Amino acid sequence: MTAEEIIERAEARQKRLFDRTDEIALFNQEKVLSAFRQEQIAMRHFMQTNGYGYGDEGRDALGRVFARCCGAEGAIVSPAILSGTHAISIALFGVLRPNERALCITGAPYDTLRGVIGGEGVGSLKDFGINFDIIELNGGGKIDTDKVVTALETNDYKMVYIQRSRGYELRDAFSVEEIGAVCALVRKCGFQGCIFVDNCYGEFVEEKEPTEVGADLIAGSLIKNPGGGLAPTGGYIAGKEKYLKLAEGRLTAPSVGAEVGSYAFGYRLFYEGLFLAPHSVAQAIKGGLLLGACLEELGYETFPKADILPSDITRAVRFDTEKQLTDFIESVQECSPVDAFVRPEAWDMPGYDDKVIMAAGTFVSGATSELSADAPIRKPYTAYFQGGLTYEHVKIACKRILNKLI
Repeated sequence: MTAEEIIERAEARQKRLFDRTDEIALFNQEKVLSAFRQEQIAMRHFMQTNGYGYGDEGRDALGRVFARCCGAEGAIVSPAILSGTHAISIALFGVLRPNERALCITGAPYDTLRGVIGGEGVGSLKDFGINFDIIELNGGGKIDTDKVVTALETNDYKMVYIQRSRGYELRDAFSVEEIGAVCALVRKCGFQGCIFVDNCYGEFVEEKEPTEVGADLIAGSLIKNPGGGLAPTGGYIAGKEKYLKLAEGRLTAPSVGAEVGSYAFGYRLFYEGLFLAPHSVAQAIKGGLLLGACLEELGYETFPKADILPSDITRAVRFDTEKQLTDFIESVQECSPVDAFVRPEAWDMPGYDDKVIMAAGTFVSGATSELSADAPIRKPYTAYFQGGLTYEHVKIACKRILNKLI
């Protein structure tokens, strides 16, 4: 069977999920458009600013638009936030204080956060006497609710932490419905602190965000979903004002908070990227569904299964050997619009425990909203495929990947 035939069969198989993805995109596009209209966004909001940034209308309005899109009380949206890890770190250090405890209920967090939490002598939470307890997922890759209840009944926690996406683990991302259910469970246990969700890779994948179902704070990167492939840098934190005030003081200084912060290049790309995000996320979701169906037909195991609508834009693919893994990553790089001639090699990326190989021929460096793939070099050999600004690009890449694998 040829690559073209496999793709044709996969598209027919996925029509129902494609249609549902388009419905979600339409819903979210209307939500984003409504936020722009309600905040009366105008050309002046795109203008560059400098110095302290006092009275920066573009910065402040962008936060309000983003908050409306998330159903949140407010949002910090800033080019001064360098990554999703940085956004999460700002929120953690903003909310938590020495001798307080946080409880992560979704297993060990993503690799780059482990140094933030437990590093020694680097200014980590541990260095400041903040305990970060972890409850591993159950055998089915779901939150172990019994252990969560026991932990909340026997310890005094300031924060409950949830990682929505899989990171480098072989599990499905948590849906907004699942997050809402566990938020309700946590509150039922009498927990009065902050429920914080790492929302990376999940924005606009569903019709609601975690802040609409019980989460107090969410955080993520603008070079992932909400930047629409246009945001050149930046990150966000959204949620309840009382926690945002603490995060603002950590981002800048407690005396000035969100009253300062300029951007000399202007905000147009952040606004335009947010406006395009529902569509670009849908393109990535459909591309991932196509790839999953094609690879499953060849006998490869993918997470989530190809007949399940995913809760983030990442698809994990498991391989038998390191060579199969690296061949897959190289195939993605070869289909990139930028640096297609470059051969990826594994290297010691900052913040990761293992060498990482990454296909990232993107217009914005490291942007996982664009077609990309990466993998830690460790068993089980698993590649993490994500992004794609257009379905057509992913389809072309899928054909090349299939030809190499066949």
